[in-house]
Amino acid sequence: MEQIIQVDRMEELIALFGSFDQNIRLIEKQYGVVIVSRGDEVKISGEVEVVALAARAVQALLSLVAKGEALDEQNVNMVMQMVEDGQDSQLEAMGKGVVCVTARGKPIKAKTPGQQRYIDAIAKNTVTLGVGPAGTGKTYLAVAAAVTAFRDRAVSRIILTRPAVEAGEKLGFLPGDLQNKVDPYLRPLYDAMFDMLGGDNYQKHMERGSIEVAPLAYMRGRTLDDSFIILDEAQNTSREQMKMFLTRMGQNSKVVVTGDVTQVDLPKDKPSGLIEAMRVLRNVEGIAQCELSHKDVVRHVMVQRIIQAYENYAKRKN
Repeated sequence: MEQIIQVDRMEELIALFGSFDQNIRLIEKQYGVVIVSRGDEVKISGEVEVVALAARAVQALLSLVAKGEALDEQNVNMVMQMVEDGQDSQLEAMGKGVVCVTARGKPIKAKTPGQQRYIDAIAKNTVTLGVGPAGTGKTYLAVAAAVTAFRDRAVSRIILTRPAVEAGEKLGFLPGDLQNKVDPYLRPLYDAMFDMLGGDNYQKHMERGSIEVAPLAYMRGRTLDDSFIILDEAQNTSREQMKMFLTRMGQNSKVVVTGDVTQVDLPKDKPSGLIEAMRVLRNVEGIAQCELSHKDVVRHVMVQRIIQAYENYAKRKN
């Protein structure tokens, strides 16, 4: 069987095939089809069922290209997985809006349907719990949303915090004063803010107090009004810390809590505050829970495979 897909612009065809036809080779390998281009047409040849799947994957990729998305191995694999799961219609919602523009002019947009749901949840709710494995953009997208709210003057402060839980090394063995000791734990938050605002702007806002990056212990006893507050690595909070943090929220504030429940560094006899909060707050109005998976990983494709392998191992073990 053969199926022909018309392509509107030659630029879209070039982006579809990729460097040395690497994108098309992934589709050919997955479905056992042959794909060739003739002028402004893409011809797919093979067995009836697999040609239909390959055609849906090609059309979905073309729709991403039309929105300005760059194709690589990771999102080609994601599209093929969604086609096989019958979820390719969800791709229409992807990249529908820019969350933030970095200091270098790079637009930050959702790269997966899961990320789009996460962004929408942050926009619509007062408190959002974003839970998922490493590389799904939980922290980065939350910081992007915070910077946008700050630039739009929807909030007057951004507060970024995470628990300084020891994982392997003791804090006391790290050099320097208390701030030097906790800085390594806060580095991912610093990096995201630098990317969004640029070094000079970030430093200026830090000095003014309109941006604050601090360990979770510093939040006790405060009421945080007119702020966008992000708690990162929340799986390492205790029950008491999580309740303390969530009750810091003041008027006109928004909270995003992020974490990975598969990477808890607490002692085995100490329950995670994030896991408990997910149960306690499940049906509370104004609070959204967004669970990301290995399908939403936007780092190297190997990260996605590693996470999937660990998930499969955990299922077999249980």
